[in-house]
Amino acid sequence: MSENGAAAEIESFIEGWKGDDQPMRTLFQRFYDELKGLADVELQFAARAGVSYSMRPKHHNQHDRDLFAIVDVIDDDPSDRWLSICFYGDMITDPKELGELIPGGLAGSDGYCFDVVNNDEVLAEYLLARIAEAALSASR
Repeated sequence: MSENGAAAEIESFIEGWKGDDQPMRTLFQRFYDELKGLADVELQFAARAGVSYSMRPKHHNQHDRDLFAIVDVIDDDPSDRWLSICFYGDMITDPKELGELIPGGLAGSDGYCFDVVNNDEVLAEYLLARIAEAALSASR
């Protein structure tokens, strides 16, 4: 999928997300805005209704992996969605130890996943910092 195609799909998904009062929609939009604003980063989008909607960013300098993060909207209950944001373990730090270590769980590599189930501004800022950290790591 082309970069513009992914952006159009993501924006269409956000626009079609029912319930403007759902804080997960607002957080997903923030993560999208952050990712689309990063230089030399291309987004992919994988939509699996009833399962998840996934943004997958990749830096243009990244050659050994297809992404540096996964930002999933978990869609098991469309009226009460939540987010799961995952990173390769060697691309980020987790100084507050808020992530769950997933041994071999990210394309065979160790990863960290962070579940967001409520409107937690501190966690959102922490994850935005992890996104920036992973993007920087991927750019090298």
